[in-house]
Amino acid sequence: MSRWRPLSRTLCSATAAAAAPAAGSRLERLKKSKAGVWCRSLLSDYKEACREVVVGSWERPVKASLYASLLGGVWFCFYTRPDQSSFEETLLDRSNQLALLSPWIRNGTSDGHVQSLVKLRNEGRLRCSSLGLVSVVYRADYDPDASLYEARCSGLAPPWRELPQRFLDVGFMGRWWLLDSKMKDHDVNDTEFTHLPAHMQDTAPPSVQEVETSERLHKESWLALKVEEEQEEEQEESTVADRKEESGGEENQTQAVKE
Repeated sequence: MSRWRPLSRTLCSATAAAAAPAAGSRLERLKKSKAGVWCRSLLSDYKEACREVVVGSWERPVKASLYASLLGGVWFCFYTRPDQSSFEETLLDRSNQLALLSPWIRNGTSDGHVQSLVKLRNEGRLRCSSLGLVSVVYRADYDPDASLYEARCSGLAPPWRELPQRFLDVGFMGRWWLLDSKMKDHDVNDTEFTHLPAHMQDTAPPSVQEVETSERLHKESWLALKVEEEQEEEQEESTVADRKEESGGEENQTQAVKE
């Protein structure tokens, strides 16, 4: 057995030496192939582009900050872009706000706009399309589950030129701007003051003194009334005044007697 050990070691070393060049040759062939050359050129291009970005940002920090802010704003607008479920949730919230108010103090514009949108939602005619950074809500003619021929035929679909007439709202940065604008002063009924004169219809914000006076009167209205104490004080004052008058009359009489 001891005689075969040197021979086995020699054969193993020869096999390893023969396998190493073969592996190296495969790697070299892979590097020199078209795919290897293309991958190395692509990596070198990316490396050079990253180096130029870093060097340019260091040399022009203001320009780099401006580009970074612009990209961050675009990403934020894309990330906060609302969808149809967000519109329906906002619509139901605004409808509940109006439902808590009396019909006499609701704003007619806000109530009419919200009620029309709720009707379209119940009919399944609301559609929402994403345009990248913004979302657009428009009305359709039929529910998507309707089986009518007019609803299924693509040739009878409304043309694109009618889209501005079907436009309902635009979503941007997590808000529905037209719906929010319609809900401004939703608890103020403008028709409630039409019978008033013109000079009384125009109102102005109160001054600082008027606000302070109103707050003071409001705080005083919560204080407890002290009627009994005030009456007792008035009685005491009246008795003191009567005593003074009596004492003054007695002094006058004594002086008259002395004279």
